[in-house]
Amino acid sequence: MCYSARIQADYRKFVRTFGALMDIHEFARLFFERAEGISKAKVPKAMEDAFAEPQTDAEGAIKTLIDRFEAEQTSKLQRDLFAQRKRLADAERSLESKVTKAATESKRIAANKIEQTLDWLDDIRRTEPKARDSRIFPRHYAPVMVMENGQRVIKPMRYQCRIAGKPASHDVKYHGGYNARRDNLEGFWKPLFGYSHGILVVNAFYENVSRAKMEGRVLAEGEQDENVVLEFRPNPAHEMLVACLWSRWSAPGGNRICFHSRQSLTSLRRKLPQPATTGALFSSSPKTLTLGSTLTQGIWRQCTRYLMSGTGLTTSIDWQRESSVRSRRCGQGDCDSLVTFLTGIWAPTG
Repeated sequence: MCYSARIQADYRKFVRTFGALMDIHEFARLFFERAEGISKAKVPKAMEDAFAEPQTDAEGAIKTLIDRFEAEQTSKLQRDLFAQRKRLADAERSLESKVTKAATESKRIAANKIEQTLDWLDDIRRTEPKARDSRIFPRHYAPVMVMENGQRVIKPMRYQCRIAGKPASHDVKYHGGYNARRDNLEGFWKPLFGYSHGILVVNAFYENVSRAKMEGRVLAEGEQDENVVLEFRPNPAHEMLVACLWSRWSAPGGNRICFHSRQSLTSLRRKLPQPATTGALFSSSPKTLTLGSTLTQGIWRQCTRYLMSGTGLTTSIDWQRESSVRSRRCGQGDCDSLVTFLTGIWAPTG
């Protein structure tokens, strides 16, 4: 299952490419509630860095909230670092007098935690970008483009959808809520499918697969299978649009906690596209539309029945040949039309 992606985190790219507006109030609320400790929102560093050079007072206020949160995190991590260094010193003194399993394990754990904490502190202080800064996982936030009142709008949304009206326990009970499988769109996701759609921009996504399946072989007797994390990215490199469903959830009883969440539309059991991994299977891959370039076969299949049933969307593409190709080139006009279609509201048919 596609559990992670590397996203386009800079909202300005959405504005330049799609003419979208930024929902500054939703971004401000996200960072305010995190700074106040109201929420434990996980935000990728690249999404924070987008506000490093604010252009407006509102963006400046968001940067202040980010700086405040980072200062509090730095203070907490420094306290944790002091505690682990003390634990390491205590374990080393104990081992000098007598080697015990408890002291040996305590030394190992303390050393690992010290290294991890130092890495976290370095990440907070670091200003140069790294690829991992844009990586999201379930329950992380990312900018998503939706349609509101005929205008494309960018909102921060959590990568794991909790449908409005559902209890918070659904996050655990349905922990796979970061992917909406195509075979369940008119089942579990029926309240959203056809009504609340959005677009996430990614340049890579990641998949857990079986090593045995990836290598196209059967496990030997007694052999334990291994998990392999594969990265999928276009060649040549370019950005992809991932179709999403989303919902706005509010806590019951008038509690002020509320948030937008979303998940990616996926299709089931597709072959890995890279020649080096041909034959490996993965359970679900995101529906992707290459920005101004290539439309994958999956997105054609997802959209064709809607595009051909009176939606008013037209392109120069020969739809009769859709099922015989793996991908097609399209112009920016076609891409814009499909973006509008995927983020808009329509009534599903048949």
